[in-house]
Amino acid sequence: MRDHDVDLGNRLRELRKRQGLRLNAVAEMVGCSESMLSKIENNKGNPSLNLLHRIAEALGVSISNLFAEEEDEPVVRRAGERPVIEVSAPGQGISLEALISSRADTVLQAHIHIVVPGGRSRRAISHEGEEVGYLLEGELELEVDGQTHQLSQGDAFYFRSERKHRYRNPGTTIARVLWVNTPPTF
Repeated sequence: MRDHDVDLGNRLRELRKRQGLRLNAVAEMVGCSESMLSKIENNKGNPSLNLLHRIAEALGVSISNLFAEEEDEPVVRRAGERPVIEVSAPGQGISLEALISSRADTVLQAHIHIVVPGGRSRRAISHEGEEVGYLLEGELELEVDGQTHQLSQGDAFYFRSERKHRYRNPGTTIARVLWVNTPPTF
């Protein structure tokens, strides 16, 4: 783990213990095995976006709170110094590079979604808010309310987050998507 990467597992374990919840109880609430949740808490496994969403909900926080930073927001976040959050197995799916810090008082969230060829969000999700994105490079297949949209470099999208949505990289190269949403959900 790099110095600026988030220790997601430790934060999840602290939140769970602070609430007096046992590992097996949270695993049952989110629909995964106790073993899988243990791996996530010990940074030996990475949850999908969908599973991370369910874990955050079970712990009563937003996903952004899991990655909240304590220090003041820097005006400039240099390339190579921004935290990268792996939300699937390394090299197997999706990573999020945080463009701004996730804090409880933030109303906007921005990441670069880095999606390897074949990488995908597992199930369609919906939540409060709005989302806008711009495909920096690669290809992306975006599904919103069951309708599939093929995007190429330079294409942009917008939708209300209450609409069920998911995405995947159908291409042979990494896709990078500038993705902004409000309120923070990841």
